[in-house]
Amino acid sequence: MLRDFQAELKQRTYDAWGRGARNVMVVAPTGGGKTVLFCNIVAELGLPTVLISHRQELVGQAALALNREQVPHGIIAPQAIQKQIITLEQETHGRSFFSPRAAVRVAGVQTLINHDPVDPWLRHVGLVVQDEGHHVANDNVWMRAHSMFPAARGLLVTAHALRADGRGLGRPPLGDGLVDELIVGPSARQVIDRGFLCDYRLIAPPSDVHMEDEDIGDSGEYKQDRVRKRVHQSKTIVGDVVKHYLKWAAGKLGITFAVDIESATEIAAKYNSAGVGAEIITAKTPLHVRGQLMRQFRARKLLQLVSVDVLGEGVDVPAVEVVSMARPTASFQLYSQQFGRALRLMLTDEQNRTWNDRTDAQRLAEIATSVKPKAIIIDHVENYMHHGLPDVERSYTLARADRRSRKKKSDEIPLRYCTNNDCLYPYEVTLSECPKCDTPRPAPARRGTPEEVDGNCFELDPAVLSRMRKEQALIDGPARPPVGVAPAVAGAIRRNHAQRQEAQHELRQAMALWAGWRTHVGREPAEVQREFFYKFGRDVLSAQVLGATEAEELRARIAAELDLNRIVAA
Repeated sequence: MLRDFQAELKQRTYDAWGRGARNVMVVAPTGGGKTVLFCNIVAELGLPTVLISHRQELVGQAALALNREQVPHGIIAPQAIQKQIITLEQETHGRSFFSPRAAVRVAGVQTLINHDPVDPWLRHVGLVVQDEGHHVANDNVWMRAHSMFPAARGLLVTAHALRADGRGLGRPPLGDGLVDELIVGPSARQVIDRGFLCDYRLIAPPSDVHMEDEDIGDSGEYKQDRVRKRVHQSKTIVGDVVKHYLKWAAGKLGITFAVDIESATEIAAKYNSAGVGAEIITAKTPLHVRGQLMRQFRARKLLQLVSVDVLGEGVDVPAVEVVSMARPTASFQLYSQQFGRALRLMLTDEQNRTWNDRTDAQRLAEIATSVKPKAIIIDHVENYMHHGLPDVERSYTLARADRRSRKKKSDEIPLRYCTNNDCLYPYEVTLSECPKCDTPRPAPARRGTPEEVDGNCFELDPAVLSRMRKEQALIDGPARPPVGVAPAVAGAIRRNHAQRQEAQHELRQAMALWAGWRTHVGREPAEVQREFFYKFGRDVLSAQVLGATEAEELRARIAAELDLNRIVAA
């Protein structure tokens, strides 16, 4: 049975098609059951259908999902891959529902675009399901595959409706894709809080792999040769991956995401030498070998799968208890998918059968006492500093992103890690101490600018603070036209000064209201100043010397957030 939020997504998809949308994109978090959802739709509609994936393991996963539902299906893939998938179905479910002429077929995108163009099945297909649908843009291979089915409506599923390169997923001129309507389901945090995904603990050991000064290319990702170089230059990462796994998650089933085969080989060897059974999985690992490794993994004969560019997107590995990140990425999509590998629940068969019948509170109580009360994420490469937390609420659009907006920092609060080696919990830089263990944040190394103290003016060098106070006093005092200027010029200076003072008066009222709201929800004054700095891009003292126009713009931004939060609270 579908979860209630999955059933709602299905109905909203049907409604969108009913309104005339040809191609619908459904957004649901990693682990939110997108495969279950689209297989349910395929089985219910009974239309000739193609399910398109871009990796062989995802083709196999789609085939397994249809096989579980006893849906006869063909497999458009190289013959060797077909045989591997059929064998996997037989080993997993006891029989295979493979039928080469079935109306429903799964396809690897590269094989599909070379499929016989006169096959009448192409004209009869009524539904195209695009797994990881955010890949479809412009005239890429995914778009070409979709265009092979002139009579079909489309269902594109993804965890996040965005592309690292900023291209839009809607039809031109809005975007660069083919989506007509976007249906956004609950966020990862909402699904976690309802007991349909596992909560997590994020651990951030100190790292010597830093990517903040690396350029992000037009693809939205770091240049891979630079990523590999940075990781291989690390003097600690291989040992740290194993050391921190043993410290925080010994005996748990884990996936480690490595940057390349060389690094994966080193990490796997280090795991094995420490008595942690580990094997490498890459894009070249045959499907039947992957199936064997997965069975060994579930049986705990292996404790670690070290992945190179697989096991991130779309792969259902419910047994994972810990994810170790040893591969930096500038792609939020990839980061959140890797993160999400560990968020699936570990339940008994009986719990799975009756999970929908429980209340949210009952589900959360059972998770708390289960073998996996929380997933463990160990980030060795500071991905969390670039992306924040993956379960933060996000808004999506079908329009392409402005190139400049892709490069600038958002107003999300960045994170730092706790310096207590028995904690290492990442938390917002605005906080004065770690919320997990109460270790105070380290003192700033320098205090000469607001940037160096995260906007907390209490920590500024006294001389700097005095200078800023004097600048503020000049704004608050009377206008001082230069001696000897013409009366008209002096009058203009006084009027401009009065306008600036009036704008500052209104700005400071808004700032006081905002600070009062943040204090009311439990923030200390120093934390309020830091949060203001990151939220609005100004420290509280510099804001009080802005000119009239800039002061009004800032006041409007503060007022908008206050109003938004008032609406949310109501």
